[in-house]
Amino acid sequence: MIERRPFERLGGANHGWLDAKHHFSFANFYDPQRMDWGQLRVWNDDAIAPGTGFPPHPHSDMEIITYVREGAITHQDSLGNTGRTEAGDVQVMSAGTGIRHSEYNLEKDTTRLFQIWIEPTQRGGPPCWGARPFPKGERSGRFVPLASGFPEDKDVLPIRTDARVLGATLKAGETTEYALGADRRGYLVPAKGSVEVNGVRLNTRDGAAIREEAVLTVTAIDDAELVLVDAA
Repeated sequence: MIERRPFERLGGANHGWLDAKHHFSFANFYDPQRMDWGQLRVWNDDAIAPGTGFPPHPHSDMEIITYVREGAITHQDSLGNTGRTEAGDVQVMSAGTGIRHSEYNLEKDTTRLFQIWIEPTQRGGPPCWGARPFPKGERSGRFVPLASGFPEDKDVLPIRTDARVLGATLKAGETTEYALGADRRGYLVPAKGSVEVNGVRLNTRDGAAIREEAVLTVTAIDDAELVLVDAA
């Protein structure tokens, strides 16, 4: 089963400095049919104006993954971590017992990103943050894990949940497969381009809620950049 969620029908709000679209219920957008997708709780599509951002605020017991699509985001937190994550790269914050952080666009242009929240398998634990570059060439023609809670996934950002966040880039006409497993749930969004997933077309920034599909066959209609969450 693949349910296409067209970008133009997503909930959201434009705050001036922040233009946000929500794949799931979030803030003032509430849809009882879109509360979560297994462990996946939030997928926000955010455009943040230059010189603005999210001031310090707290989180606990959530795995928060930020995939930067354009521009860069600058992170600072109560543990003393600071970092700038650029387009194509990923940062992960495991909120654990509690952390305060800010996320600002200190660039001259709008920053666009996906913010993904996944419920942790176990609550508590010390908070932590990390970021790393993922050159697009490493994802060319295939899905590769960017963040994962599975020990077999090496050299990725760790998350405290039985889930993976994966990225892929495909050239027009190129096809790749991903073994999701019929007992897992997937959520796929093309950051750029359009694709067909098991025969279902997705345009740029559409969402696809996937279940009971053992293998995903993804074909790029035009050059595409993809983000996939594989969750229980």
